[in-house]
Amino acid sequence: MTDHLTLTRHDVTREDRSDGSIVLRSNIALPQPAQTASDWVRAGASAHPVRPAFAERSGQGWRMLTYAELWDAIQAVAGGLLARGLKPQGAGIMILSGNAIDHAVLSLAAHHVGIVTIPVAEQYSLIPAAHERLAFVAQLTTPAMVYASDAQAYGPAIDLLGLPAICSEPGDSGHIPFADLLNASPSGVSDMHARTGPDTIAKVLTTSGSTSDPKGVETTQRMMTTNQAQIAASLPFLKEKPPVLVDWLPWNHVFGGSHNFNLALANGGTFYIDDGKPMPALFPRTLENLGLVSSTLSFNVPVGYAQLVNALEKDSGLRQTYFQSLDMIFYAGASLPQDTWSALERLAMDTLGRLPLITSSWGLTETAPAAMLQTVPAKGAGIVGVPMPGVTVKLIDDGDGRMDVRVKGDSIFDAYLKNPAKTAEAFDEEGFFITGDAMRFVDPGNMNAGLQFDGRLSEDFKLTTGTWVRAANLRLEVLAALAPLAMDVVITGAARDEIGLLIVPNRPALDAAGLAFEDDGAVLSSDILGAAVSNKLADLSASTRGSAMRISRALVMSELPSMAEGEATAKGNLNFPKLLQRRAALVDRLYDDADPACIQCRA
Repeated sequence: MTDHLTLTRHDVTREDRSDGSIVLRSNIALPQPAQTASDWVRAGASAHPVRPAFAERSGQGWRMLTYAELWDAIQAVAGGLLARGLKPQGAGIMILSGNAIDHAVLSLAAHHVGIVTIPVAEQYSLIPAAHERLAFVAQLTTPAMVYASDAQAYGPAIDLLGLPAICSEPGDSGHIPFADLLNASPSGVSDMHARTGPDTIAKVLTTSGSTSDPKGVETTQRMMTTNQAQIAASLPFLKEKPPVLVDWLPWNHVFGGSHNFNLALANGGTFYIDDGKPMPALFPRTLENLGLVSSTLSFNVPVGYAQLVNALEKDSGLRQTYFQSLDMIFYAGASLPQDTWSALERLAMDTLGRLPLITSSWGLTETAPAAMLQTVPAKGAGIVGVPMPGVTVKLIDDGDGRMDVRVKGDSIFDAYLKNPAKTAEAFDEEGFFITGDAMRFVDPGNMNAGLQFDGRLSEDFKLTTGTWVRAANLRLEVLAALAPLAMDVVITGAARDEIGLLIVPNRPALDAAGLAFEDDGAVLSSDILGAAVSNKLADLSASTRGSAMRISRALVMSELPSMAEGEATAKGNLNFPKLLQRRAALVDRLYDDADPACIQCRA
């Protein structure tokens, strides 16, 4: 029922090679990408100068910046940066604060003249315990200057780095007011822009650092502009109606800061900056923002959609505004639980009488990010589609239908910053990027049916019995079984006899279900809570076979995953190795049958 949308059907060629590998390519032609991202703004300023490019909350409404105003601001700020000694492809600007119009202008202005930006999670600056992580990124990227929205809030981080700072609200700090850049002369900007091009590094994004220290991914203009050309070729409806986004996803991450940010500009759309997040204290703000603007595109992570569904069920006005103009619901970061998917479909049909495209993509920071995309309606969650135009995918079968995924193309990165050893390890002998992710064919006899994500290879582990546990897939099944009591779960059992579970609780859901508990500072426990969890896990165990799929024990964690300690990312995803490392004592409790908080689940 997505007939109202112009979609490109999947068209994939498969090559079976003598070494046993499988190569997939799209037969869809790749349009000529823009030379640089600022070309989109210049085109917008000419074609639709008064259309808003960005909007952010201001009082009860929105502060707007049109395409013409954005283009003028880019010229001025770029001139101001050059006048302060910043050089193309030299030491860049570290951006400490989160999504905002000034952040957007600064980034686009810097990129316009080849100055590198280094956006980092705002929590690195605002949480003192995360300052060590901020210092590590600064040591890696060696910026010449920093930017922050508020000199007071970000003062300790600015002091820690000891670099000249630009601030939108400098107060009496003595830092450079962002307003000074907006009033600067654009002298020399045209000449410097003429020297930028597809191979110019626009920004350095850091990886999550789940298994080692974070790596800096050098993101070029070519990577970003090629990726948008690929998306446009796959989803032609984006060019037919200027997209409207109300989006919170952080710009220091490739999903929010490259995919969504650039998608709005590349298609002449409007990006409403959502200053909320899918967190208890901030989600009401997201609901307020969604109630003010009817988006054409909705981007979120699964935990965000789960909370949104609960709100939509209760609020008919919000439901009408949310679905009124909606063409696409896009999830990323992890597979969308089927109950959330089904609820979104039902609510859309009840409200619109038709379905938006509910879909996903697959990619990494190193792939800019979209390397595969599902462009036709899928029957359920977890399908990530087919190679994007211009991306070559190599699959190496492990003999069980599970395949190691490698990719090559103009949207794929070339190097990690200052890390030739990791760069060399990242590519195979043919120049394919070794992603570390696994896939399965949806239908081995039909390549156009697409691929299904099958977890990170590094997340798999063996029990002492020698049985492999596919942790990513099991996690999704457990999440569905524990809904709505769990916000997330961590699968344990490496070098153990049995699979265990650390549960991140959904406390409002526990309260709503009347599940009282005691909190000892590490775990939540009570007979009634234990029985509820045990019964749900027993039902799951009854439907599975073998030790590789059966949960035997669980603990409900009291302390939420900490971004400061690297247990969670700015996007809200868990960093499983870091969490298990930091909570090793809790894992020991999980496997202690004498611990009264341990929830036993026997088939």
